[in-house]
Amino acid sequence: MSVGVGGAGSKLASLLDEGHATIVDVSGVELEKVEAISKIRAVAHSSKAQLKGSRKDPQIGREAFQSIKNKALDMIKGQTVFCSTGGGTGNGLCSVMLEHLSGMESISVTEKTMFAFVVPYAQRESSDFVDNTISFLEGPVSKAIDAGNTGNLIIFSNKVKFEQRIPEKTYNTMIIESLNHFLSIPIKGEELKQLDGNIDYEDFCLYKTKPYFNHFCQFDYNQNLPFGKQLKANFNELLLEPEGSIEALFLLELPNADLTNSFYSILDYFSEEDVSPMYSVLYNPDLKKPLITVSLLYSRKPLELVDDFNAISGKHKRNRVKKSLDQYVTLSKLEVDLANEAEKVWKESHTEGDEVLNVLKRIGKL
Repeated sequence: MSVGVGGAGSKLASLLDEGHATIVDVSGVELEKVEAISKIRAVAHSSKAQLKGSRKDPQIGREAFQSIKNKALDMIKGQTVFCSTGGGTGNGLCSVMLEHLSGMESISVTEKTMFAFVVPYAQRESSDFVDNTISFLEGPVSKAIDAGNTGNLIIFSNKVKFEQRIPEKTYNTMIIESLNHFLSIPIKGEELKQLDGNIDYEDFCLYKTKPYFNHFCQFDYNQNLPFGKQLKANFNELLLEPEGSIEALFLLELPNADLTNSFYSILDYFSEEDVSPMYSVLYNPDLKKPLITVSLLYSRKPLELVDDFNAISGKHKRNRVKKSLDQYVTLSKLEVDLANEAEKVWKESHTEGDEVLNVLKRIGKL
């Protein structure tokens, strides 16, 4: 089961579980817009928020969390939680969830929660969304990683959505289809003939509980080309680009069982990266080309993740100040008589007048 928090998170969770997800929001109106098996309204103190949601104020979500605290912390155990980092409801509610998990001494493997965040595209979205994301990543997410009490953290970006002008519903579908490539790995292991290696449900669930960022991708594999170059050329454009991996797994599907030895060059690549991946090689007669699904776990710090957000946020603020000055402030042009200024300096400093005048005249020419 997946849990959607806030408007954006609820839509994604509902797509993943086809209406069987649990969704949480402060607005009853927003809850009615999404199909779900369970709908939970977190009570906001503001009557306006109950109708229109938290808007861009995470504090409303944080305060509303107290009304569902016990229920929320119980329902996310062992599940996948979706939220957007830029708005108020998802950011606020998930912030408190992460802070609570960070404060726990330990969490069993079966109860660890995998989080999927959607971050804004800073160049095109509201500066409020950017600032909220900076606070979210630098605070709750950073603490959660340090505590090691979450499962995988997946960070989707709205960059492709805005650059390619993709409708929201279509983009949400793209996100879920991409995630399903990763989640279907143990399912294919059950359905297809095993040729080498093995990733069963237990192995896969354990992998999802590791508290690292997860970057996954899927592409046609050419055994005659270096795997590293193929991997880099096919990084998932919906996700942030990964750093050096700590752990990894891959599923290789082959249309011909005679191609089994083609996976050794993939193992060579990971050996050079000092990573021993879990892997599974399967026979899939429905394919025309070998297909590989790869997951990389990496531990890039959130403080590094927000560098671009900080730079763009600063630029937005400088532009706002400049526009305000241009609109409301008129600076009169100052006319300076260098000779008069030289005389003032001469009288105040008792410097030779001719010397001061000569210097200022040269400056005036420049």
